[in-house]
Amino acid sequence: MDIGQFYTFLFETYEGVACLVGACLVVTLLLAFLLERRTRRIYKDRPAPEDDFDELEAEEERDDKHD
Repeated sequence: MDIGQFYTFLFETYEGVACLVGACLVVTLLLAFLLERRTRRIYKDRPAPEDDFDELEAEEERDDKHD
């Protein structure tokens, strides 16, 4: 299989485009996983500041007031 046939397969057939989309999804998921692991390793066990606003807690307080 030469380069021209490979290019035609990847960009001009449904199967080739599906392979490209699948490969992009796999690469994106792998990259996201690796970056998330790295971020957790760098910022482990950091407490939230006291003035940190938590949307979920605020929503629960609003719901409690309405009941």
